[in-house]
Amino acid sequence: MTQTNQTTEINQSPDAANHSPGALRIYLAGPDVFLQNAEHIGEQKKNLCVRYGFEGLFPLDSELSAEAASGKASELGFAISAANEQLIAQCDVLIANLTPFRGPSADVGTVYELGLARGLGKPIYGYSNTPTPYLNRLRGQFGMFGKTGDIRDRDGYKIEEFDLHDNLMIEGGIRLSGGTFLTIDKNGDLADLEGFEQILSQLRQRTDEASATEQPGQNPIGSQRGTNTGVE
Repeated sequence: MTQTNQTTEINQSPDAANHSPGALRIYLAGPDVFLQNAEHIGEQKKNLCVRYGFEGLFPLDSELSAEAASGKASELGFAISAANEQLIAQCDVLIANLTPFRGPSADVGTVYELGLARGLGKPIYGYSNTPTPYLNRLRGQFGMFGKTGDIRDRDGYKIEEFDLHDNLMIEGGIRLSGGTFLTIDKNGDLADLEGFEQILSQLRQRTDEASATEQPGQNPIGSQRGTNTGVE
């Protein structure tokens, strides 16, 4: 196993440099970056953030150094990874597009970013543009057999039965951070932003309510462990 340790030069985007100190910064995680119109979707999301009084940080915002951009493919990949982690460290909140991508579950890179933000103690939110439960999606792609309590896929591996929309660690982390996992029926369309805007609206309301009662030095949307938000 090869372990790579490298410091990558990252140029901050103009949007990040012009950040308003009063606006909460939201990292916009998701497989949106793989869409053909990724930059357009990113701009739409950031514009919606501004409409609700926030600042959106999209993964494509960071400008890599010329050296990183002209290097080997693997080095470019590492530079992008480091840039995304830096944006997450700078944000106050993370909102993830958890619509299933290339399989029955959310995009693996997005899930990593969700866990990183959770580990840093940041509130995390998620939305999915399909309401189909995780168990049903697995049934459709991998086949299932066995009685309730011991359902397995066609290879004999046990399938979790927790009546959740995705793996329990995804929804569990969102719940414990005080966030919300919202599902909406948009036929799995990765680019649809209705669910994303609903999350922004909810976050605006929570932020305003918390700001009205916050103590000096308190983060108005700080991680609220144990908050029961459930799945909408």
